[in-house]
Amino acid sequence: MFSVDARALAQAHGFVMCGHCGAGFDCIATLADQLPPEPFDELPAHEPGVEPPQLEAAVYRPKPKTEPAEEPTPSRDDFADLVVTPRFARDKRIDRPRRWPWMLACLLLLLGLLAQLGWALRDTLIADPTIGPLLQSTCNALQCKLPPVRDVSKLRLLARDVQTHPTVAGALLISATVRNDATFIQPWPVVDIRLSDGNGKTIAMRRLNPYEYLDDVDVLRRGLAPGASTALVFEIEDPGHQAVAFDMEFE
Repeated sequence: MFSVDARALAQAHGFVMCGHCGAGFDCIATLADQLPPEPFDELPAHEPGVEPPQLEAAVYRPKPKTEPAEEPTPSRDDFADLVVTPRFARDKRIDRPRRWPWMLACLLLLLGLLAQLGWALRDTLIADPTIGPLLQSTCNALQCKLPPVRDVSKLRLLARDVQTHPTVAGALLISATVRNDATFIQPWPVVDIRLSDGNGKTIAMRRLNPYEYLDDVDVLRRGLAPGASTALVFEIEDPGHQAVAFDMEFE
């Protein structure tokens, strides 16, 4: 049993040769689209028909060939009204393509790309000591406000002190002096205060947001100016006599 296609049948009009034993035979005589149910020894042979079968389902019908009509040859009078302008006399502005719309579109796309890049790197550009002041002066001239940039590594703790609260029982009063060493305005930081015992073990901790230790809304909105120093005061609960040291960090 072999699987054949139309190309193999058409090459020798159905006469094929076995690739195992070399015997030749007519494969159309026993051609079948499906194998009969097993068991079987050989495929049934097709009885030759008296008349050829008529085919009705045409899948392609070639169009009749038509010869192209000959175009009439123009006479000498047909070119009497034809006006031909020499190449050197043509207006070059007519043939020149308009490139300015494409240049304008490319310029707008480039400006949009630069704007997106600047917005993505806004913190780095504002914090840069060279570009930051230029952006700040430009924004002041345009009456706009730059977004705040936070860099707690530029906040310097100059002094700190802790003492018993003078008016509130069971409370501590912690004061600290902070300076902004950055070249840009920083928002007020989040302050972490940790109280520890003599062995360095943390026994109490308080995390204060800016609105918890600043009452002035205008000062909170303006932020900490570059190079400015300020004194901060924190009121926390006294964890007891075991607290002998404290530490302060900024976020």
